[in-house]
Amino acid sequence: MAGVHKVFIVTPQVYARKLFLEPYQHTWIPHFLLWPLGVGIPFLELTASWLLVAGYLRRAAAISLGFLLLTVTYGHALLEPLFNVLLPTLALSVVDDPWSIDGVLARRKPEKTRELASGANGRLERAVIAPRTHS
Repeated sequence: MAGVHKVFIVTPQVYARKLFLEPYQHTWIPHFLLWPLGVGIPFLELTASWLLVAGYLRRAAAISLGFLLLTVTYGHALLEPLFNVLLPTLALSVVDDPWSIDGVLARRKPEKTRELASGANGRLERAVIAPRTHS
């Protein structure tokens, strides 16, 4: 696991200095926020990942790792311009993207369908689900 490597091999202080303080010193983020974030992330990764593996406090661990991923993604977006174009494109155009799997499936199935198992012969039949209308 990455948390084990960052806590016990690299050490959190070296991790914070090399991956937080030096690269982000010229960004808008103040130094007093970079240091605790850089030192805290390895412990968060280690603790939350082991909680997920153990199956204890799964929801809280998954939410904390989700915020960690958002933080890391934002950090990459500050340093690498590709993320400034790529991430909003991927995140915001899900509905209208003709090349996504959802877009292809939406064009192939204009009506919502559901497959029903027919009893003894084991064949699948398709039934069209009509949209609800409120009177």
